[in-house]
Amino acid sequence: MLKFGLLAALVAILAGCGVVLKSSIDQRRANALRDTPPTGEMLTINGAKVHVHVEGTGPDVILIHGAGGNWREWTYSLIPKLKGEFRFFAVDRPGHGYSSRIPTRANEFETIDEQSALIAAAVNQLGAKDPIVLGQSYGGAVALSYALNHDAKAAVIVAGVSNPWPGDIDAFYYRMSGWLGRNILAPLAATFATEERGQDTVENIFAPDPVPPGYLDHMGLDLAVRPIQLVTNAGMVKTLRPQIVAQSERYKDLEIPVEIVHGTADTTVPFDVHAEPLHEELPNSRLIPLEGIGHMPQHAAEAQVIDALRSAAKRAGLR
Repeated sequence: MLKFGLLAALVAILAGCGVVLKSSIDQRRANALRDTPPTGEMLTINGAKVHVHVEGTGPDVILIHGAGGNWREWTYSLIPKLKGEFRFFAVDRPGHGYSSRIPTRANEFETIDEQSALIAAAVNQLGAKDPIVLGQSYGGAVALSYALNHDAKAAVIVAGVSNPWPGDIDAFYYRMSGWLGRNILAPLAATFATEERGQDTVENIFAPDPVPPGYLDHMGLDLAVRPIQLVTNAGMVKTLRPQIVAQSERYKDLEIPVEIVHGTADTTVPFDVHAEPLHEELPNSRLIPLEGIGHMPQHAAEAQVIDALRSAAKRAGLR
């Protein structure tokens, strides 16, 4: 009877914790909708919800964010500065921002080819024509997939993952994308993530460059730490390397103009592992090394990224 009583007490405690976690997660979702609501079109593509922010006038540019990000990566500064020169399609990748997972991939993780196909279908539905595709970090891998498999006139790869890297990824990605992450780690992170912890994380991503004023508020901590995004992001990163091995074998066949913008001080996606080999593999690429710049050139070296985008448009005959 004593053992039964202890077991019942434990079940009650766990159930109570679950109620607290769910309430906190629901509140963060509500905060995200209030503070960082969707600003774009909500499309349905093969059963998946795809959020695309469209703004500007000029040649079409598809913007693809990196790991754990969302469309607001581009509305912080780049789109406001260039919306008189280009028409932008800033897309939330599956499970990020306000885009859903692909229903048929619920128990696995979307490949970069599946993501680029979804993005192509979405922007085509919105009337994109002869687009330039620009991707940053993980989004660089998706942008290269788009360039290889769909109709792009040029590409801009910013601190992009492009080539196989030595060793394995951090065990965190395995834990967060598995049963433990789905059921315990992600709900806990969503509940207890603080502004201070979020700022520390952002500073590590930007290092050695400073974080722009108001960047974390603009991106939305409550939007970024939802369990679905944490788990999806971890699973996509965990399964990326074999896809990159296969994709990199096709770069020699990509003949469109490609601008490669990459910081030499990037420790997240190292310059010598990704940017330099990509430049050698692509027949029509231009490499722009950014001395001393880290993983976020779209903010830390925005002028050079803008120059690369303008160069891509000119080389593709779009301006």
